[in-house]
Amino acid sequence: MRAPAALEVEVRPPSPFRLGRGSTDRTLRIEGGVATRLLTVDCAPVLARAWMRGPGRVAVRAEAVDPAALTVPVPCEELRPAGRPELQTAIERLRFALGVDEDMAAFHQRFRRDPLVGPIIRRRPDFRPSRRLWPWEALAAAVCGQLIEAGRAATIERRIVGRWGARLGGSGRGALRDVPPAALIAGRAPAELQSMDLSGGRSVALRKLARDVARGRSDVVDPANDARLLAVPEIGPWTVQCLALFGRGEADALPAGDLGYIKLVGHLAGLGRRATVPEVEEFYAPYAPYRGLIGSLTLAGLHKVVSSGPPLRLAA
Repeated sequence: MRAPAALEVEVRPPSPFRLGRGSTDRTLRIEGGVATRLLTVDCAPVLARAWMRGPGRVAVRAEAVDPAALTVPVPCEELRPAGRPELQTAIERLRFALGVDEDMAAFHQRFRRDPLVGPIIRRRPDFRPSRRLWPWEALAAAVCGQLIEAGRAATIERRIVGRWGARLGGSGRGALRDVPPAALIAGRAPAELQSMDLSGGRSVALRKLARDVARGRSDVVDPANDARLLAVPEIGPWTVQCLALFGRGEADALPAGDLGYIKLVGHLAGLGRRATVPEVEEFYAPYAPYRGLIGSLTLAGLHKVVSSGPPLRLAA
């Protein structure tokens, strides 16, 4: 039987939903009401899209991409056309990244009368944290974002994608790009990564993580392997918590070392100063098992408080 060139499903989100914003590295784009992402599934390039078909109806479509159409290929011995399994995986990953299947009813019910969170929920009942398609992407993005401004981190991500990511289309801004897989980053010299404006130590750490993931020594999908990640120099709790929240969808994972939380909690708790990481963890402790979700919601809903003061920096 001939493999399908495209696969499309309709999803009825169990909770209020709308397409949010694209990813900071610009691989996931949301323009004109359509989310678009080029990705590679087991050496098969796929173009995935999602759009609102009507109230409470989301269409998600995956199309096989001719491997010869990639102007920058992926590091596979042989690219091949996507079949049904690869198309199904692409749809699943885009659904995960968009959070379209998340049932927020229990979350809303529990916190709708909370004096801090309730008003934000009422303003933004369709809120979802930004997620990455694959856990590796979330981990790599977290390494890029350690201890620097969010804007600078996004620039580093885009440089890495632009240098080594698979590309569909020309070299302009309209081209679609994929995030370089761990196997490709594993083969880069630290100096190459450092040329993207990543610090020397984090360049070494990113390559070390990529090698472990590519060789199967670290399974970033499994939280049981987090201790192995933390043993890598330059990798701290914030990085692993970002992986858990944005790469695995763990609603309770709180990147407490983020300066956004440190500034926000210092304001909300009336400390008259920036909060410490333990104070951030104590502030959000009553919101378990949704600390990460609550944290993302408060950062988004109270962004004016977060944006005041020095430029946003992230802790490792």
